[in-house]
Amino acid sequence: MPLTRPWGPDVRDISIIEVEVTDSDGATGYGFSWTPSIGATAVKALIDDDITSFALGREAASRRWSEAWTHLHEAGGGGITTIALAGVDLGLWDLAARRESVSVTEFLGRAHRSLDTYGSGVNLHYPLAELVAQAERWAAAGFPAIKVKVGKPELAEDLDRLQAVREVIGPDVELMVDANQRWTLPQAVAAAHAFRPLDLTWLEEPLRADDLRGHVELKRETGVRIAVGENLHTEYRFAEFIDAGAADVLQPNVIRVGGITPALRIAELVQSADKELAFHLLPELSAQLAFAVAKPTRIEVVESAGFAELGALAEPTGLEFARGRVTGGPTLGTGIRFS
Repeated sequence: MPLTRPWGPDVRDISIIEVEVTDSDGATGYGFSWTPSIGATAVKALIDDDITSFALGREAASRRWSEAWTHLHEAGGGGITTIALAGVDLGLWDLAARRESVSVTEFLGRAHRSLDTYGSGVNLHYPLAELVAQAERWAAAGFPAIKVKVGKPELAEDLDRLQAVREVIGPDVELMVDANQRWTLPQAVAAAHAFRPLDLTWLEEPLRADDLRGHVELKRETGVRIAVGENLHTEYRFAEFIDAGAADVLQPNVIRVGGITPALRIAELVQSADKELAFHLLPELSAQLAFAVAKPTRIEVVESAGFAELGALAEPTGLEFARGRVTGGPTLGTGIRFS
């Protein structure tokens, strides 16, 4: 699926593996797995060769997720395995909701009618003028918060770019930054101190997501609000970051953690620990789950990257993104069918 705005020289498209789950009565549910750069061929092979043979003839219920995860665990506890599992898990939830003639949100139990969104961009490669223009669009669109990428070779350039963005959006719009795991601990400490006058809401993925100890030390050194989660693949890793006090904002990606079943468990874990939950990407899917979790959360909307914007959907999902809020939802299942 080509991106209308490339995420960088090496990320010009994203890969979707559509999964159909059909039960013995002939009813079908629709899910998908997703990866923005590498791994799609491996994901498809896992679904075709290992998950399908394991799943055939078993009860069509998402609660069997743990059995499937155990089956795949020799290939890794998370990453390719959980991304592959997500396609089947989404299909099973979609099937269950369709059997009740409701949306997945209503099937789970809707708790919120609308939620805040924030404007987000994969924009580290943008020239300054293009970055500022993007921030102006977000401000004009009514987003109450925006997020931009950092991690230029020189910290001074990051600082100049953020100051220009802050001038455009003003003091009342929240500003978050995302380093995408680019820094060492000393670099992250220096950046956190340098960015302090900008009143950032959070600093996202400053270090390698695997580096729990580094995140603890960064928090101790700077007190900055740290956001992580898009590259944590199991509820055990989320629990470790929470228990260690290494993060304030936890960002599960519904596909990367293995689908709706584990994403809901992680969401409950995060919110019960009184940490901020902020699902990563995939707003057409994330919003549907966020409507059903206990406490309100905000939804990330990446410019020109939604499935609808990319012309990938067979029909509208029924979700409405406008003036910094998301409302509505599908009438049946997840409502996500690809054209």
